[in-house]
Amino acid sequence: MLPLSSQLATWLPWLYALALVPVALWPARRTASLWWPGRLAGGAGLALVMAALVQAGLDDQPADRLGLAMASLISLLALVIIEFSARYLQGEPGQRRYLLALLGTLAAVAMVVTSRDLYALVAAWIVSSLCLHQLLTFYRDRPMALVVAHKKFLVSRLADICLVLACVLLVQAAGSSELAQILEQVALRQAGGAVGWELHLAAVLLVLAVILKSAQLPVHGWLIQVMEAPTPVSALLHAGLVNLGGFVLLRFAPLLSAAPVAQTLLVVVGGLTAVLAALVMMTGISIKVRLAWSTCAQMGFMLLECGLGLYELALVHLLAHSLYKAHAFLACGETVLQVRHQALQEPRAAPELFSLLLALGLAVLAMALLDQLWRYLVPMHPLPFEALAILAVGLAPWCLRRRQPLYAVLMLVALLGLYLLWHLAAGWILAASAAPATAPLYLSLVALALFFGLYLLQALIVARPQGLLARRLYPAAFAGFFLDEHFTRLTFRLWPVRPLPAHHAATGERP
Repeated sequence: MLPLSSQLATWLPWLYALALVPVALWPARRTASLWWPGRLAGGAGLALVMAALVQAGLDDQPADRLGLAMASLISLLALVIIEFSARYLQGEPGQRRYLLALLGTLAAVAMVVTSRDLYALVAAWIVSSLCLHQLLTFYRDRPMALVVAHKKFLVSRLADICLVLACVLLVQAAGSSELAQILEQVALRQAGGAVGWELHLAAVLLVLAVILKSAQLPVHGWLIQVMEAPTPVSALLHAGLVNLGGFVLLRFAPLLSAAPVAQTLLVVVGGLTAVLAALVMMTGISIKVRLAWSTCAQMGFMLLECGLGLYELALVHLLAHSLYKAHAFLACGETVLQVRHQALQEPRAAPELFSLLLALGLAVLAMALLDQLWRYLVPMHPLPFEALAILAVGLAPWCLRRRQPLYAVLMLVALLGLYLLWHLAAGWILAASAAPATAPLYLSLVALALFFGLYLLQALIVARPQGLLARRLYPAAFAGFFLDEHFTRLTFRLWPVRPLPAHHAATGERP
């Protein structure tokens, strides 16, 4: 029997689903008060999760800490996005249609993170994609919005096929659809030395589904181009829905650790996506498009971390990225103002290549010292060297602040301390769901080559912006390396765009 905290959390999707009834029956003339059922559901959902967290500390049985952490994130995002949407869409036609799709999406996402049954998880993930399609096509008279929604729909249906096949294989292998029994069967087979072809194939299919739903290369274009949807939809997509792939991988961490082929797929596809997306971001495109490419890159990093068995780092990445992207999209107007202010300031001289390499060396030295200190203070929980290498590459720019060296050192120490606290918290959350795992050595070498290669390539471009490498690379990077062209043409062939007239698009009627 589930502990009371987990039982409370399972009510979260039903709160959002129950709010659909009054919204659907609300009088059409009272649009101003249409949002109150959604607001009440958002507030009640956050209160319910807070109560579940308190109860988790009182339960005798271990709670589903990963599910509670994700439920807390989703309930907070739901409350903020509902409130923001009510102001953003004030006076717009089609608000009822928008709110119904938003509540349906939130209910499905909450079901994914709180369900302990594989059938319910798969069904909810599929429903969340279908409801999101209605949000992406909110402005039905905009051809670009329809093109992107069609691309997303086709990719998601292909991912759903992989997901359903993986579900069938897992249930057949375990004899049950309960997640606990499936993972227990995986552990028993792994202890016996033979996991079996069906579990290996299920892991590969699950990884393929996550890759497709996480906007990885070469089917990433829909995420980059989905700019015609309302801003709160972008926040929900980038902060909640795209991250579901990372959550599912964390749920099935024992299965991934027993399937080297699945791990290899995650490292190769995620790593290449992260590298190419990071290069595209250097071409100075618009704010929202940069945020979209950033999400694509961050999802790639997260999948790579899961492929390497760095589940604590992946959970920290997931939570931090969700909160950051929600704030970035909802405050994108302020971001534009900040960029304009920076453009008016005196341009800084490009750092020298030697300085960039020295910064990387100092960051590596700092990570080595941190590792020794950590092993002395927490000998039972060592930090993986892959995680330290990733931190070194990410924190190297802080070592470049020559004008404020003391500030740079203090910020570096603060960031490292903050990460260590998050790492401990993530390890505690995943203690019962993701056992420590080590990836094959060749995957670690591939990942390190990608990270350090990306840093060196970016250092050459930044140090010599007018050099031959930068001039040769810029046109291809600005065009996204032309990786989305073929899938876009295929989408036009499979699903031609026929936008509705403005009147019918506003009312939702067909001509």
